[in-house]
Amino acid sequence: MAVPVWSVDPRTGKQREQVAVEATAGDVDAAVRAAAAALPALADRSVRSRLLRGAAGLLEEDAERIIAAADAETALGVPRLTGELARTAYQLRAFADVVEEGGFLDVIIDHADPDAKPIPRPDLRRFKVPLGVVAVYAASNFPLAFSVPGGDTASALAAGCPVVVKAHPDHPATSALCADVLRRAAVAAGLPDGTIGLVHGFEAGVALVKHPSIAAAGFTGSVPGGRALFDAAAARPRPIPFHGELGSLNPVVVTEEAAAERAEQIGAGLAGSFTLGVGQFCTKPGLVLAPGGEHGDRLVAALTGAAAGAGPGVLLDARMRDNFLKGVAARAGLPGVAQPVPAGDGGEHAVRPGFLTVAAADLAGQDAYDLLLEECFGPLTVVVRYGSAAELAAVLDRLPGNLTATAHLGAEEATRSGGEAAELLARLTALAGRVLVNGWPTGVAVAPAQHHGGPYPATTSTSTSVGGTAIERWLRPVAYQDTPPALLPPELRDDNPPGVPRRVDGVLER
Repeated sequence: MAVPVWSVDPRTGKQREQVAVEATAGDVDAAVRAAAAALPALADRSVRSRLLRGAAGLLEEDAERIIAAADAETALGVPRLTGELARTAYQLRAFADVVEEGGFLDVIIDHADPDAKPIPRPDLRRFKVPLGVVAVYAASNFPLAFSVPGGDTASALAAGCPVVVKAHPDHPATSALCADVLRRAAVAAGLPDGTIGLVHGFEAGVALVKHPSIAAAGFTGSVPGGRALFDAAAARPRPIPFHGELGSLNPVVVTEEAAAERAEQIGAGLAGSFTLGVGQFCTKPGLVLAPGGEHGDRLVAALTGAAAGAGPGVLLDARMRDNFLKGVAARAGLPGVAQPVPAGDGGEHAVRPGFLTVAAADLAGQDAYDLLLEECFGPLTVVVRYGSAAELAAVLDRLPGNLTATAHLGAEEATRSGGEAAELLARLTALAGRVLVNGWPTGVAVAPAQHHGGPYPATTSTSTSVGGTAIERWLRPVAYQDTPPALLPPELRDDNPPGVPRRVDGVLER
């Protein structure tokens, strides 16, 4: 039986319009088969570049309609969504640049050497090829940049992989609009419209990761949801790579010197970061280690004033709101946990931001406080007061993997090449995929050197979902040995017709 998919207004909780129906197993199969049929057409890098640039242009042309739909479904606000659409278009064009440059193919050529030691070397030529059809699971909190037209889709298409997206139930209308944009861009580039598929529904998401023609998957969401799909991907008769972004505390360490120099600035900055987007950023600082004593007290006082002045906001859906309220209550109910600014019900479908404080000795020494080491999605952060380097180290030793880790250092600390600051950064490097100094983790620049990932449970792999190297998730290397030139891919021939960067006999050529 067909189950309607409704667009829901999070500000009122009311259904707005029927968008689609939940996909059946047959619908999923048809979408995956159509995507697989498009794989040969994506082999041409110039076609992929046209697709990505065309999609960026069509997104911008339809911006007003797409942003209106996204705001109605997510309550994220027009300014935030306008910036997100611009980021998404930029991301698509950035991957078009990657495709055109060709370095992502990692071409390596070692000519035959009969005199090589210890044995003669054959002619070897290596590059990377696309995996096949990629399943993408859209994120709730980024209806554009991490959903249908987002980084997983853009990087997969750039790699030459068709995509089938499982839409997020919080923004089905936005997903449908964006899928239409991508399909139109595909047709304009000379590709089948089945190059990009879209399915709705929980069961469709499960069927998608189990489909035998799916070669890899990308996911952004919760730890339980991501882990279930990860396990399903690993349990297949032919397991596939599952690149999941699941959850992150994003710890922040404020040193005594930093607090002495600028406690008020740090407190205000923290408030702005953990309340940004109603605390719905995957890089929200959820655990902050601040010194005890006078300077730490100044920081907490500044944070109190700034957090108390932040108004209520609407979370993405009622389920998330309920989970946030339950999570706040459970954490606040732990012995020794204080609420300088209580987070909770903001009235009329909204929530109120706030923060908790706890002693480092309690958090480091008792398993009963493990809940404070789990992400609470929404506008809440936990300030841990430490009294010594040993207490700080004990808390860091208990932290799980994270997307980010931040150190706020004093001016002199930041100029020393060794010592405690360097040791702190080494500790944070072991915990996270991106380490920041004297900044805030909310905001992930789309740049070639960016890494948006981290040790489990932040992600299920070591890859990034942001930046040019995100394309690597959807490729595999192949080496050709003693292959006649006429049968080699153009990128591996000695004359290099496509003009891609290569390393030949140990020398980098461009």
